[in-house]
Amino acid sequence: MTTSLSLKKIYSGKVRDLYEIDATRMLMVATDRLSAFDVILAEPIPDKGKILTSISNFWFDKLAALVPNHFTGDQVEDVVSAAELPLVQGRAVVAKRLQPVAVEAIVRGYIAGSGWKEYQASGTVCGIPLPAGLREAAKLPEPIFTPSTKAAIGDHDQNINFEQCEAIIGKELAAQVRDISLALYRAAVEYAATRGIIIADTKFEFGLDQDGTLTLMDEVLTPDSSRFWPADSYVEGQNPPSFDKQFVRDWLESTGWNKTPPAPTVPADVAQKTADKYREALTRLTA
Repeated sequence: MTTSLSLKKIYSGKVRDLYEIDATRMLMVATDRLSAFDVILAEPIPDKGKILTSISNFWFDKLAALVPNHFTGDQVEDVVSAAELPLVQGRAVVAKRLQPVAVEAIVRGYIAGSGWKEYQASGTVCGIPLPAGLREAAKLPEPIFTPSTKAAIGDHDQNINFEQCEAIIGKELAAQVRDISLALYRAAVEYAATRGIIIADTKFEFGLDQDGTLTLMDEVLTPDSSRFWPADSYVEGQNPPSFDKQFVRDWLESTGWNKTPPAPTVPADVAQKTADKYREALTRLTA
């Protein structure tokens, strides 16, 4: 749930702890923490950090031709002492220190979650008009870019329209983020389909390097940042089972929790089933 290394800790997020290596590099460590509805749960999901790291590393490598990523080429064992290496092995990467782009880049190919709720109320998703008569989990005619704000820990991200995104990060960068996000999503969807997985939606995070180059960072196409559905049990009109944290979200909603801290105690069997779903996603994607 927590990490403590001799390196200077510079940030502790919902899932990842960041440590300073030098002016240009940092150690990114994925813990077993789980954030649901922007609240960090008190109970860990077994081996979640290692699974997320493996999935992200797979996708960073697979998508490297489309956009630069945060890898420096250094190995964890090059920057962590032998005594501390077992604490982070399999769950850490050496990453570039970047200037984060101040929006989250969300791409939706299917209508689900908050998008489905908005569509039912107004026929739109993040202000984008969609065809009438769509059912829950329907595939959209084309993937759509629906950015959100980056909230502080404990606060909720807010969906914004593209004009608001332009106001926050500038027109040129907003267009670049949108176009690369859509290209990454389409490439990932095409590959995942060969593994029996539908990627309903996903979130990308970007930063700018010292030269101003847009760089993919943080995590990519994991069960934490994406909605993965098994293709063989997908039925339009109902919320499909998933390989992501929707399982624990559904359990939390069943408790009547008001989505403010603290979260209900997650039973061990729910935590383990969540971990099993994460691991199945890893196995399907990378086996």
